[in-house]
Amino acid sequence: MNLSEVRDFAREIALSRITPWEECASGVWLKRDDTFEVAGVRGGKVRTCLALAEAALERGAEGLVTAGSRQSPQVNIVAQIGRALRVPVRAYVPFGRPGSELELAALAGARLIPTRPGYNGVLAARARQDADLSGYGLIPFGMECAEAVEATRQQARDLPPEVDRLVVPVGSAMSLAGILWGLLDGDRRVPVLGVCVGADPERRLDLWAPPLWRALVELAPARLPYAAAAPDASYFGVDLDPHYEAKCVPELRFGDGFWLVGIRGVHSNREEVAT
Repeated sequence: MNLSEVRDFAREIALSRITPWEECASGVWLKRDDTFEVAGVRGGKVRTCLALAEAALERGAEGLVTAGSRQSPQVNIVAQIGRALRVPVRAYVPFGRPGSELELAALAGARLIPTRPGYNGVLAARARQDADLSGYGLIPFGMECAEAVEATRQQARDLPPEVDRLVVPVGSAMSLAGILWGLLDGDRRVPVLGVCVGADPERRLDLWAPPLWRALVELAPARLPYAAAAPDASYFGVDLDPHYEAKCVPELRFGDGFWLVGIRGVHSNREEVAT
């Protein structure tokens, strides 16, 4: 895909292309948002990144800046989109040994800026400050923005009638916020289980989800810590992200809808320990 094609894709398709639902032999329906692919990266966050990047370039930004944790796929998503659009990318990341996604981002040409302390809030603030000073387009930490909510909201309006509960991995919670809005748009009142794989998502849900989101979703902690990859990262032949979707599998039951937000560039079943 050349530069012109990428930009045309961003304008015409990125926020409107609906990814499919697939029924598998277990009686679980899979929302295949992980099949949305641009520049070799996949998932709903790619859709948001592409739209944000294109908007920033239209405003005259000469590059992109973002932040991400060691295991998060976000930095690599931004790096690959930046390479496709032929603009530089800077990323604020925790100090120490990079995870495999950060290594991929560096190979794509992103400049990684190790940061101490490497707390999420510090990384997000450094990226915002950089964007303010440099004029680079900001791809916010966790894709925390209205564009992420709206893009996912569009995807949640065609929930199959056979689905009687929805299971969603919850990291930044921006995908979950959009899903809840979309279910309301479609007047679907199904229980939602959010499997929390990272930090407490309630602050972002209070900001971005429907006001009564607590009546719509049950939040449950994943059985493994965020840095630990699930030992089995597949479900009925479908590859899953080992740090996100794979941690939802123990919770699945017949009749569920399982929302596959995305999948990272490197599939690794080993535990990646922060240093």
